[in-house]
Amino acid sequence: MSVDQKFLEKKSLEYRRTIIEIIYNSGAGHTGGSLSCIDILNVLYNGILEITPNNFSTIERNNYIHSKGHSVEALYTVLCDVGFFKKEDLKTLNAFDSHFIGHPTRKVSGVEHNTGALGHGLSVAVGLALAKKKDKSKKKVFALLGDGELSEGSVWEACTSASKYQLDNLIVVVDRNHLQITGKTEDVNPIEPLDEKFKSFGFDVEFVNGNNIIELLEIFQKVPFTADKPSAIIANTIKGCGISFIENEISWHHKVPTDEEYGKAIKELDEKLIKYE
Repeated sequence: MSVDQKFLEKKSLEYRRTIIEIIYNSGAGHTGGSLSCIDILNVLYNGILEITPNNFSTIERNNYIHSKGHSVEALYTVLCDVGFFKKEDLKTLNAFDSHFIGHPTRKVSGVEHNTGALGHGLSVAVGLALAKKKDKSKKKVFALLGDGELSEGSVWEACTSASKYQLDNLIVVVDRNHLQITGKTEDVNPIEPLDEKFKSFGFDVEFVNGNNIIELLEIFQKVPFTADKPSAIIANTIKGCGISFIENEISWHHKVPTDEEYGKAIKELDEKLIKYE
């Protein structure tokens, strides 16, 4: 699947604009985490996964599990753009009787699995990868986890199974933005050395700049890193990436911009978008 770097860079800016817009209009949302992981979703859906509305109901395709379900605004934004539903539907985010709630649900077209209870998504991804192995499929399963999510013991239970069954068709991506709802991950519940932890559970591990389009494309095209071993990609990101006054601010884990902040964010993104016109 050939993609243009500038096309993806522009997409990321447009996606950030949509994220801040729908959170502002709905009055709720996980702003910082959605902005930190949006480049990962952009590259996956526009350059790697080849998941479309036409093949979504088929078995022989790649899978994506959004385990860090609270950053659902990023997922909704990308699914909308690749054709799973109309942009008008995004305007119903968090509205009464809308399926577009604060965590992914399969009632929304394009969502693989209900997530939000942290630590559950990887177990689902392991099951999907194991099923593909048994079916002798060449397709892969990608799962995105938040770094704060790694405090859940079920994550590491799933890792032991992934290693036991030699699931080299499983790719775990960690959105390593170093912040969670109550502070820095290393202050709340330290998880370093993270690469060594994954290696001890039988994974092959590589690092990437999770906000760099080219690096993401290159790393995803390399998986699996080693035959018969699951792959873990530690994607170093900036929480709130792309909007200067939101970046690395703990308060923006779940925060809605004021009128002034919204205007400032849109202006900043629009100024960056001009060079792609």
